Amino acid sequence: VQLVESGGGLVQAGGSLNVSCVAFDDGSMVYDMGWYRQSPGKGREAVAISGWDGERIIYLESVKGRFTISRDYTKKTVHRQMKSLKPEDTATYYCYAATSPRTWGQGIQVPVSS
Repeated sequence: VQLVESGGGLVQAGGSLNVSCVAFDDGSMVYDMGWYRQSPGKGREAVAISGWDGERIIYLESVKGRFTISRDYTKKTVHRQMKSLKPEDTATYYCYAATSPRTWGQGIQVPVSS
């Protein structure tokens, strides 16, 4: 499996941004997928993870109500919508797939200016 992210870029606080992750996979994407992020000087944390069926989604407490992820199995894509962005959301965001071993995207920077 290979994950390729797109979107991202500089955004002002309070703004919105959409990013996507395409899974290049010959299978049927029967694994959890989602997004992690890493801010400078901090460890990587899970932002939003979707179960393999797209029904069970877990969000980081600080992004609940602001971030939404969804899966498109036809296009093998995971979308993430971010609203009401805050400077503390500034990070490099990584697409993630719970394959064995785990698969990570290349990372996409999202700087949020105050």
